Amino acid sequence: MNSNTTDHHHSGDGGRRRRRGPRRGGARQPQPHKPVAASTAAPALEPIDCDATPIAFTALGLDSRLLEGVRDLGYVETRPIQSAVIPLALAGDDLIACAETGTGKTAAFVVPTLQKLLTTGTGLCTSTDSTSTYTGTDVRTGDGFGTETRPRSRVLVLAPTRELAVQIEDEIHGLAYHTSVTSAAIYGGVEMGPQERALKAGVDIIVATPGRLMDHMRQQNTDLSGIELLVLDEADRMMDMGFWPDVRRIIEQIPSLRQTLLFSATMPNDVVRDALVITRNAKYVQIGQRSKPPKSITHQIEQVASGQKLNWLIGHLRRPLGPVLVFSRTKIGADRLARQLAAAGVKCAALHADRSQDQRRVAVEGFRGGRFKVLVATDIAARGLDIDGIHTVINYEVPDSPETYVHRVGRTGRADEVGHAITLVAPEERRALAFLEKAVGVRLQ
Repeated sequence: MNSNTTDHHHSGDGGRRRRRGPRRGGARQPQPHKPVAASTAAPALEPIDCDATPIAFTALGLDSRLLEGVRDLGYVETRPIQSAVIPLALAGDDLIACAETGTGKTAAFVVPTLQKLLTTGTGLCTSTDSTSTYTGTDVRTGDGFGTETRPRSRVLVLAPTRELAVQIEDEIHGLAYHTSVTSAAIYGGVEMGPQERALKAGVDIIVATPGRLMDHMRQQNTDLSGIELLVLDEADRMMDMGFWPDVRRIIEQIPSLRQTLLFSATMPNDVVRDALVITRNAKYVQIGQRSKPPKSITHQIEQVASGQKLNWLIGHLRRPLGPVLVFSRTKIGADRLARQLAAAGVKCAALHADRSQDQRRVAVEGFRGGRFKVLVATDIAARGLDIDGIHTVINYEVPDSPETYVHRVGRTGRADEVGHAITLVAPEERRALAFLEKAVGVRLQ
């Protein structure tokens, strides 16, 4: 553990079941800020005119301590999404932002978040309104424990996966290294104790997966009444994973007078409708094409019979030009494929939601460090896996949605680097391929 962040390798949460809707007897849903018509048509969402020209971070008027962190991470000029978003976020606007994967969305919300914390009080314990009185009951014994005073967190960042939560908190830690701003990553798969202690001690920024945060809320481990800024990263993935009912319950527990920032690489109509409900007069920022893969990626198909895909993959991976990320549709399929590749002499690891947190960490760090040349993963790696230098993404099966394809292939070709995407297509998958090409607007060669 360091001075301004909790050790996310030891803090965590248990796995969550997929939820498809609100539970009976759950908390009432938050009242929308403005009415949204119940329609399947795409809601009106026009991007605003904004200047996305890269500028020096030193020209943004940032706190000197934050600029030290910026320099430590090697950031010199803003990326387009950062140029567009940072001034609007600092001005207090609610934002819905869509940009291609690998374009710097995390720093686009972390930088203004830290700047606002630094200019309005560096840390909860120094704020004049940093604590709240709390009376409650010990959920284990049923005994009342009276009244106590707890620090209140000011920023909540919600992310769909453990990997993305860890990545965001790492970015916060790096940029906030020279400040007294505190943060904690709250996610599943590890013990709750360290997280509980971090939340009760009080941190400025909570980065959480919805399911684990709900667990802590049920046990009254956290006070969200001081939240001034809510960030939702990869909101469409949270919806796909069934987390949206939890997100709505969490939002009900934070002040309605807040700033809300929502980011994603894809913006399906369902996400747009929900985003308009939880934001106030949000400005829509779009960098690049909406729900399209980066132009720096080449797209290739290989016509391979289902029974021959493994042989094709083994042959391809025996002469890879760089790190390869292979996507499998199911957890069982990812495990089986990883075992088959390993038996063929390919150094690889599997990554999916049923792996323990330690197994997932070993797989990601081994792939990042070069111990594994190949990572076989489910769509858990389509979000939040930010590894430089992934040469090729291979879809072992045709993805089941355009958004899935965009996020998968977005693991390569990041930061305007050239990337390669290969999709293995069996005869029975050609119809799905035709739909994918039409929906994504990319001709797969």
